[in-house]
Amino acid sequence: MKIITAQEAIESIENNSNVFIHSAAMTPTVLVSALTKYCKEDNISLIHIHTEGTAGYVSDAASNFHTYSCFVGGNVRKQINTNRNANYIPVFLSEVGKVLSEGDKKVDTALLRVSPPDVHGWCSLGVSLDVTMAAIKAAKRIIVEFNSNVPRVHGDGWIHVNDIDLAVETKEPMFHSTPKVLTQQEIKIGAHIAGLIEDGSTLQMGIGGVPDAVLAQLTNHKDLGIHTEMFSDGILPLVENGVINGKFKKVLPGKITSCFAIGSNRLYEFVDDNPRIAFKEASFTNDTANIRKNPKVIAINSAIEIDITGQVCADSIGAYQYSGVGGQMDFMRGAALSEGGKPIIALSSTTRTGESKIAPFLKQGASVTTTRAHVHWVVTEYGAVNLFGKDLVERANLLTSIAHPNYREELEQAIKERFRM
Repeated sequence: MKIITAQEAIESIENNSNVFIHSAAMTPTVLVSALTKYCKEDNISLIHIHTEGTAGYVSDAASNFHTYSCFVGGNVRKQINTNRNANYIPVFLSEVGKVLSEGDKKVDTALLRVSPPDVHGWCSLGVSLDVTMAAIKAAKRIIVEFNSNVPRVHGDGWIHVNDIDLAVETKEPMFHSTPKVLTQQEIKIGAHIAGLIEDGSTLQMGIGGVPDAVLAQLTNHKDLGIHTEMFSDGILPLVENGVINGKFKKVLPGKITSCFAIGSNRLYEFVDDNPRIAFKEASFTNDTANIRKNPKVIAINSAIEIDITGQVCADSIGAYQYSGVGGQMDFMRGAALSEGGKPIIALSSTTRTGESKIAPFLKQGASVTTTRAHVHWVVTEYGAVNLFGKDLVERANLLTSIAHPNYREELEQAIKERFRM
């Protein structure tokens, strides 16, 4: 295969194309940078979930691009909320593949970052399989960055050189995040959640302080498994000391099952050529039918705010689009259907500015990410409550009990007014 320049690769994109950009730590930053410099064609639609790095294609100057984000990351958040050429598509992560392979958003060209081919011609999609295979299957043209820093990850994330149309060589470092020092709030929330986790459970968690705080307090547990949408560095000590072994998992027993990962270089070294890892497409990992087969599924998800009846907003601040639907509903429902499972919403009691996250009503314009019928456990630093089977007044009183003390009187008054008590 002839190696070409990024400029040559980007100039091959045709008018009226739908272009997919590889996700998260696998964002092909060299191709993305070239895209904003050299693509002069009109009516180019860019489709992706969360990406990393500079996203020049959403600037006001990039008028030939229209961006459709299925999950809003920090690099496009401002433009999604202010630029008419950038929009958000609300869709479950498990169904993004359908967006990429069907209808008017069907992918024409896929921009990927992959490992260099091995002696058999196979390249790894690295640590972001998620929705990428759907884009590859739909695309008429595949353009890749061969990057020697990409780990070769076991599972379904492979593409053969015979299926690649154009390639450039890069040596860009992998995007990595470093675990932050845990706050006292996060440690308390983590302790409450750890107390709900039984030996033999199967975990789903994300990235951030609360998941890390939970994992840090599971060192005395036994026989935990991982079936998740994503994972980060927090699992590594538990794998190394044998707490996480997947012994009782029903779906891919013994394997750490995920569709993407993001973390430090140590994490990428851990997943490289590790047969304990099984990366699957999001349509598999986030399929409720697969999730529920595992025992005692613990699904830990976050929220921006929750009202006193249990409605969860996790992707917008009022009408301001902050992130995306992602896989929260997939795993909340899957955990609820799992034998002994516990779907958990974890949030600090207040925002950084001191506003209560438990409120009488969601903010005007806020989206309901997870309905009150799907919410079971809610955890703050002040405790854990189970809303399942509770009526509206009981729910409101339970949520008030774990709200910040400064707001409990206000919430109690709201309960009296709303429910005519």
